[in-house]
Amino acid sequence: MQFDDDADLDTSQVQDQRGGIPGGGLTIGGGIVGLLALLAGLFFGIGPQELGLSGGGQEGARPAATTDTQVTRDCRTGKDANTREDCRVVAVVNSTQSFWRRELPRHGTAYTPASTVFFTGRVRTACGDATSAVGPFYCPGDRKVYLDLGFFDELRTRFGATGGPFAQAYVVAHEYGHHVQNLTGVLGRSQDRRTGADSNSVRVELQADCYAGVWARHATSTPQQSTGRPLIKQLTQADIQDGLSAAAAVGDDRIQERFQGRVTPESWTHGSAAQRRQWFTTGYSTGDMARCDTFRQ
Repeated sequence: MQFDDDADLDTSQVQDQRGGIPGGGLTIGGGIVGLLALLAGLFFGIGPQELGLSGGGQEGARPAATTDTQVTRDCRTGKDANTREDCRVVAVVNSTQSFWRRELPRHGTAYTPASTVFFTGRVRTACGDATSAVGPFYCPGDRKVYLDLGFFDELRTRFGATGGPFAQAYVVAHEYGHHVQNLTGVLGRSQDRRTGADSNSVRVELQADCYAGVWARHATSTPQQSTGRPLIKQLTQADIQDGLSAAAAVGDDRIQERFQGRVTPESWTHGSAAQRRQWFTTGYSTGDMARCDTFRQ
């Protein structure tokens, strides 16, 4: 994945809370609750309150004060995105939002931007308190994506993904898929908290995978408002394979087999490795969000 060296990055779309330690009680990631969350495959999901795992947080709880100095200082251009992980994520956020800002109105819904929050260890959100144990997630309560960048190392070392810049991009694009679902009303209609291979929870996650693929298809042709040129200059087939590897690595069946030694489809929340690969591929091959109706297929 190659970014335009001369493109400007919009760091206002990212809030950098790394190093901050918000107050409040935390239950996510601790003891049996955290273990069950891990085994259920709660990676790349929706906020902890929606998952029924929030502890100590309150609706609208104020996060720690943001300090954007690091990304503001270091992430200025596409050249920075080609050399630094945090700047790369900023660039992917910019690209993803540029795409949905143009695409979503064509399907009858206005696009409202969502910030991505970088945090370390734990964070307080409008969906409750969370730790890094739950992986990246989207909170519909404050319309923000939350991401501990350390997850990208775990994706490779603990879950067996091949890694690579586009694996990271896939994770970010998946979370913005949840934001699109929130704007279109899908999240509000689908949160029944059931689990299982045919549950709404799985269908929501697979649709977000599909939306990530749709963005990827158009990533090299979506112009940025500031330059009129695409921020991402090149995606190779190897990049796409890295994204597919990441999608498969966090399939419910892969996580359950790795951590509990058996597969229990009745507890799935995100879908199997094959399903996640399939729906990302559907989005990428068609480039059409209308083909991402996981609730009818």
